[in-house]
Amino acid sequence: MPDLLEQSQEWLTSMNRIFRSRQVVYTRGAQQKEVPALVGKTVFKVDKGYGLFERVEVRDFLIEAADLEEFGEPERGDRVTDTLNGKAELFEVMSPGGGAHFRYSDPYRKVFRIHTKHVGTEGA
Repeated sequence: MPDLLEQSQEWLTSMNRIFRSRQVVYTRGAQQKEVPALVGKTVFKVDKGYGLFERVEVRDFLIEAADLEEFGEPERGDRVTDTLNGKAELFEVMSPGGGAHFRYSDPYRKVFRIHTKHVGTEGA
């Protein structure tokens, strides 16, 4: 019997790819690949000690695992270049407070939610 939830998830992922994604460049070392990605955000609560917490918002890129097959799982230090308002903005894969730098966005492990931090603008 087919898994209707998995089929529904695959359909939703394909619709997001067609209607909601935009092209970004994923980079690890000298290796680069242009891939479609959805843009999102995650808010982290980082314990600063002594009962103090810092709220940190990061930019997420949701990228299908199959699109990054030659890279494997995302690694800290990888970069994502996203063109915003005609400028190439650079984002580095990382997570505040030393937590996980990515997670799977779906129960079938087909889409990565990659946490990043803005680190610069190309040519600036």
